[in-house]
Amino acid sequence: MRLHLIRKTLASSGIFLLLLLLGHNKSAFAHHPFEMGGTSQLSTLQGLLSGIGHPLLGPDHLIFMLAIAFVGLRKPKKWCLNLIAVGLGGSAFSQVLPLPDLLEPWAEALVSLSLAIEGLIILKYLSSQWLLPMFSLHGYLLGSTIIGAEPTPLISYFLGLLIAQGALLLIVTGVSQRVISLIGENGKILNAGILIGIGVAFSCVALVY
Repeated sequence: MRLHLIRKTLASSGIFLLLLLLGHNKSAFAHHPFEMGGTSQLSTLQGLLSGIGHPLLGPDHLIFMLAIAFVGLRKPKKWCLNLIAVGLGGSAFSQVLPLPDLLEPWAEALVSLSLAIEGLIILKYLSSQWLLPMFSLHGYLLGSTIIGAEPTPLISYFLGLLIAQGALLLIVTGVSQRVISLIGENGKILNAGILIGIGVAFSCVALVY
């Protein structure tokens, strides 16, 4: 029994070790994942590649999406559709009401803090419905990075976001029950605690730097 618990704890720690490594250098992937110059110079292909790569290389967003596996959502396909819809809605809204430069550190801090909120969702202190506004906020910041682009690369960027986020959401929700079964209740608690710690740490970094 004790050996079984140790295995689950090690498996749980191993899953989050990857997340910690991804979050080691947050500033390195603060904007576009490729050296593209100004957003107004993006080609259609660059917009598509940026849309696919940006959410996967941004550590706070990637961790947020991967940790959805620990929530154990019911009706995962419906959740995927809803999360993608609010995420793309947030990205579209960023084109209508861009984020002022003065508020950017606070927005980044709030996005990082969403990891802590997700940890509370995993612990069932908050409803899963909190994922919707948090995902919309992530989408808003992802959309803010391409303000000024021409309509064609802008559309291809949104298409890239749809592909990347849709595929990742389908994967994490599809393996969710297996992951939860593997790590057990103690593993969920441990992972939620680590997630909260990462979120608070990232928020402090965003405000300081």
